[in-house]
Amino acid sequence: MSYILTNDDKAFLSKLANKIVELKLITPSIFFLEMVKPLNFIGSQTMVFFGPIISAFVKTDGYYRAAELFEQHSSVEFLICELERLSKSE
Repeated sequence: MSYILTNDDKAFLSKLANKIVELKLITPSIFFLEMVKPLNFIGSQTMVFFGPIISAFVKTDGYYRAAELFEQHSSVEFLICELERLSKSE
């Protein structure tokens, strides 16, 4: 079963993509996402596992939301497409 991204999900991922563009990390991010795309579920579960440790050091407003989204293959694909779209407009 394929997960359909909601408008809120797309807005969250677009905001993340804009932050990556702002930090000028488009190319490394696309390479990394393409490499780990087959392991996205394991990566999201790792994020959940380390969540309590991470939250002790940084603000984690969108951390668990990202972990939930990255469970789905379609969200990783959307983020890659969004980064590619933003890199063309730059």
